[in-house]
Amino acid sequence: MGYKRRDKSSVGVLAILILVVVGALYVYFSDTFERVPPKVELQTNDYWNLKKPLSLKMSDTSGIKSYQVILQTSSGQTTLLNEKLLIPQKEISLEIKAPREMLRTKDAEVKLLIRVNDASKWNLFNGNITLQNITLHIDKKRPQVNVIANSYKISHGGSALVVFQASDEHLKSLYILTENGRKFIPQPFFKEGYYISLMAWPVQDKSFRATVFAEDKAGNVTKSYIPLYLKAKKYKLSKIKLSDKFLHGKIADLAEEFAETEGVSEPLEQFKLINENVRARNEKLIHKITSKVDTTKMIKNFKVHIMYPLKNAKVVAHFADHRKYYYDGEFISEAYHMGLDLASHAMADIKTQNDGTVVFTDFNGLYGNMPVVDHGLGLYTIYGHCSSVKVQKGQELHRGDVIANTGKTGYAMGDHLHFGVLVQGVEVRPQEWMDKQWIKLNITNVIKSAKELINRD
Repeated sequence: MGYKRRDKSSVGVLAILILVVVGALYVYFSDTFERVPPKVELQTNDYWNLKKPLSLKMSDTSGIKSYQVILQTSSGQTTLLNEKLLIPQKEISLEIKAPREMLRTKDAEVKLLIRVNDASKWNLFNGNITLQNITLHIDKKRPQVNVIANSYKISHGGSALVVFQASDEHLKSLYILTENGRKFIPQPFFKEGYYISLMAWPVQDKSFRATVFAEDKAGNVTKSYIPLYLKAKKYKLSKIKLSDKFLHGKIADLAEEFAETEGVSEPLEQFKLINENVRARNEKLIHKITSKVDTTKMIKNFKVHIMYPLKNAKVVAHFADHRKYYYDGEFISEAYHMGLDLASHAMADIKTQNDGTVVFTDFNGLYGNMPVVDHGLGLYTIYGHCSSVKVQKGQELHRGDVIANTGKTGYAMGDHLHFGVLVQGVEVRPQEWMDKQWIKLNITNVIKSAKELINRD
């Protein structure tokens, strides 16, 4: 009988131990007893203009049970948010607004005291607590922006130049924004606090309006409109009939080169894929290469000579020619020709008329062998369909250097040069940069005028 009592006693102790272990494991692994403090995110970079609310996000596995936000200033403390929730929430997003009387404060700094308590049963059912003490710099002053000089006008598909002054102790971003959402990034110019930038009116945009945007770290924004007279331009519309000879010849040859046409045997489908998909990929690369601007480099001066890359050349295709392609009277595809085609004699020398740096020398699909030159200030030139390239990436060029020779690589039916000019990734009218008077009025004189005005300060 004694053995039976001891057996029952051992079983009871074992059962209790099992219950204790199971209970401990439940407490350890259960969300009800989770031990992770609430996650608190305040969207700020340590600056506050007091006008724009601050976004506060809180999250917790067991749910948020209560939260409190206190503003501490030189005058004392003010409770901005304070709530105890009957039903805990796993995620909460709030806006912290400054009291109206704070707009008159002269404090350079304030503190936000944030306390968040979750619904966990951990810590003797008191839950986990997150405490944050955040110091914010108060900045209510907007950046100063003043347009100094700019081109008088901009043509549809063309370029313009602007020089402006911008200053703020906590300046965060500075750019030129067009009404269609395109940004042009300025560079430091001549003296500290002054900036210069080329702008472009894309052919695809029907209208153009440019504004200098300056934003500081506190979110204060200043906008300054750039006064430009808009000049309309009418570009050619070409309706082109596709021939069987062309489709079974040039297009069939090109179709063997591109992944987009792999496995496609129907000639019209091949043409459509090449004219649209391959072209889009090639142009995407061009835009990427020519969008870069060195914002750390101070532009002391910017001299441009007229751009005639091919001696005694004849224009054989115009910039922004809108080409629509038809087969047996049916519309098939369309594209814009975003450069100027020039031809003289086979394998003619292509020369740069301006200093620059070679940034690309490879083959680019429809453009064939295509060197690209960076002339500074976001101005680039491209040279397509070359038979041979005489320069290397990273090479510094000087006026008169031979870049390449004309050819018919890529999507070209005869020996010629596709000459393109781009401003921060936007194709612009090459004719402007081949016009001495245009360069004088829109580039040289603007820079000269800006320097004179800056030197008066």
